[in-house]
Amino acid sequence: MSVTVPISDRGASSGVVVSVRGSVIDVRFDHDLPPIHNMLHAGKDGQVAIEVMAQQDARHVRGIALTSTQGLARGTAVHDTGNPLMVPVGKGIRSRMFDVFGNTIDREPTLPEGERRSVHRAPPPLAQRSTKSEVFETGIKAIDVLVPLERGGKAGLFGGAGVGKTVLLTEMIHNMVSHHEGVSLFCGIGERCREGEELYREMKEAGVLQNMVMVFGQMNEPPGSRFRVGHAALTMAEYFRDDEHRDVLLLVDNIFRFIQAGMEVSGLMGQMPSRLGYQPTMGTELSGLEERIANTSTGAITSIQAVYVPADDFTDPAAVHTFSHLSSSIVLSRKRASEGLFPAIDPLQSSSKMATPGIVGDRHYELAQEIRRTLAQYAELKDIIAMLGLEQLSPEDRNVVARARRLERFLTQPFFTTEQFTGLTGKLVSLADALDGCERILDDEFKDYPESALYMIGAIDEAKSKVDKS
Repeated sequence: MSVTVPISDRGASSGVVVSVRGSVIDVRFDHDLPPIHNMLHAGKDGQVAIEVMAQQDARHVRGIALTSTQGLARGTAVHDTGNPLMVPVGKGIRSRMFDVFGNTIDREPTLPEGERRSVHRAPPPLAQRSTKSEVFETGIKAIDVLVPLERGGKAGLFGGAGVGKTVLLTEMIHNMVSHHEGVSLFCGIGERCREGEELYREMKEAGVLQNMVMVFGQMNEPPGSRFRVGHAALTMAEYFRDDEHRDVLLLVDNIFRFIQAGMEVSGLMGQMPSRLGYQPTMGTELSGLEERIANTSTGAITSIQAVYVPADDFTDPAAVHTFSHLSSSIVLSRKRASEGLFPAIDPLQSSSKMATPGIVGDRHYELAQEIRRTLAQYAELKDIIAMLGLEQLSPEDRNVVARARRLERFLTQPFFTTEQFTGLTGKLVSLADALDGCERILDDEFKDYPESALYMIGAIDEAKSKVDKS
């Protein structure tokens, strides 16, 4: 891979490789020790890119390679670029796909040389931040009703492997990019290259690529590259927010892979591991990334992040640290996925700080609370039903069960991104329609309808036409 970061003569100096241990490289400089975060280039045509992570003493630095270290040996010359890792910014980066160095990877013509900025930037100061709370509609019933997202906020999609995080994230992109006025930025951290290729093709076919930027650090790349790709994407997003004063929709898949890459880098650097093998600096590293995602008076970066939960354990330090940064947490449940209730959102574990009467209004708040109450009662009654059967419940409890099961099925939704697998046409449902449907189910308007009539529909009136057809 060739790295096209320009070598500046400003403060540049040369050194030699002292040792190579996997991705960790020690370099000796006899003059001018490079500062931390500077990029060094070594090997043929400067193909090996190394980021300085620590100054060992007055003559030695230790760095992490962001590329393969193949062909590197002791005594190889190393050049200090005099700059940290820089990525391109500007209007020209829209509709393009980049790697961590800002090189295009979409087989389109090379980007003309323009402005580049450092990936290491400070978060906006508190005085510049906006304090306005606004709801961000997604067109997905379960999210808009129970866990409304915040414009300029951070939402997390939590779930183990295979419960539908990437599908839900892709569906949100599909629904929002078409009616989202600003720029959308997709950042793939340590994910499969197949997912990136599919997303690129889908966005191109949908005709929304002209307002989208994609940045990828795939799972086969070295940990240093995966660790920095989130910072590279944020630098691009900050340009659109601060310079063009536009709203940015930032989608990250997967923030756990950022923590995992940090853990690998920390281990390679010889730091003592913390709880469960995580790096001791995990909280600081995650905060350094998350705090840059903010609302200012000129624009907002709204972020939706998929978070892999190791072994479905929500007490894992990676999940706990990520939870603390978010305004909405959407928890995906393996049990609901196994029952075919997609999106497999667990309404009792998911939460949003936007779900208050002052922000969403009294009617929406009361309805959401009533839905949670009904579903919580049903969860308590499940044990009795399993042991004694539905007939042993009081008529009142039987009504609760009927309502809860109909609500669960109404909160499922056919997705545009899964049409080819399910054969069902995707549906976009407005918040008003979603609230109306939930209210009518709670009022027992559909108690004589079969549960299947409410499964995988859009607005509630589709249940009537479904019954009429059958």
